[in-house]
Amino acid sequence: MSDCADMNTVLVTGAAGFVGSHLCEALLARGHRVMAVDNLSTGDIDHLDRLLGHKGFTFHRRDVCQEPTPEMAQAGRVFNLACPASPAYYQTAPVDTVLSSVLGAWRLLELAQHSGARLLHTSTSEVYGDPDCHPQHEEYWGHVNPNGARSCYDEGKRCAEAMLMAYHQERGVDVRMARIFNTYGPRLRPGDGRVVSNFIVQALQGEDLTVYGDGTQTRSFCYVDDTVRALMLLMDGEHLGPINVGNPGEHTMLDLAEVILRLTGSRSRIVFRALPRDDPRRRCPDITRAKSLLNWEPTVDLEEGLRRTIDHFRGVLGERSVTVA
Repeated sequence: MSDCADMNTVLVTGAAGFVGSHLCEALLARGHRVMAVDNLSTGDIDHLDRLLGHKGFTFHRRDVCQEPTPEMAQAGRVFNLACPASPAYYQTAPVDTVLSSVLGAWRLLELAQHSGARLLHTSTSEVYGDPDCHPQHEEYWGHVNPNGARSCYDEGKRCAEAMLMAYHQERGVDVRMARIFNTYGPRLRPGDGRVVSNFIVQALQGEDLTVYGDGTQTRSFCYVDDTVRALMLLMDGEHLGPINVGNPGEHTMLDLAEVILRLTGSRSRIVFRALPRDDPRRRCPDITRAKSLLNWEPTVDLEEGLRRTIDHFRGVLGERSVTVA
């Protein structure tokens, strides 16, 4: 590690995003100095409101695709979360999405090579595509459409993983890779296209809950606190990855809709729409590697996590929420 890099100083890109803001809070609570970077294209500066006056926290509005500043080279550890994760955004901004994944990762790898920092890259379960292997384990190569509506995100993340391995093998850069499965919790944003936030907002506003396909497709939902804990363990450990970070509990979309209706007390109906192209039929992580190498598994069950998330959205929506008798 270079003389300018400090192990107690942590750089977080995508810091104003949903997961990034929770990660910043956890790092500050552990006594780190945090440099937060976000261009606010999909992040929300309000997510960092409670941190902006903290003496150990600085925020830089900056695109990860730009050349890093000399100050960023002071960080001994780098968490890269800079990429749109909302389908509602990345499918309308595919060029920006690819660039943030690929060019952004390259910029940070160059930074890490010269400063000696350790770089943790957040990849995604989307690298598995519409899997024909279930549950998905890290050795599975995936089943991805390279030219589809989701490819800007799927293939961008796959390319970033390849780049991390190339820098590690050829240039000795210290890297870590996490493949995140469907994280949810407070600070998801209304209208972001993710199923948990979509269903909760629709239920609270008395609108129909939109289920695509017949509702039998599955996802596995991991509460944000559990995801952040896994990322920190991976960064602290000696295991390169990739390591799946997700909750192995598998739920159909129809089941999720019914649970949210019950927890909100909403009288909304469930309606069905055509399944989008390339939408995965099943998604569930094998977390054997995370259990054995990180001693990690999720601790927040779905109903408890949904209650906390619903409470968050009641506050966000305010008077727009329906009152349920």
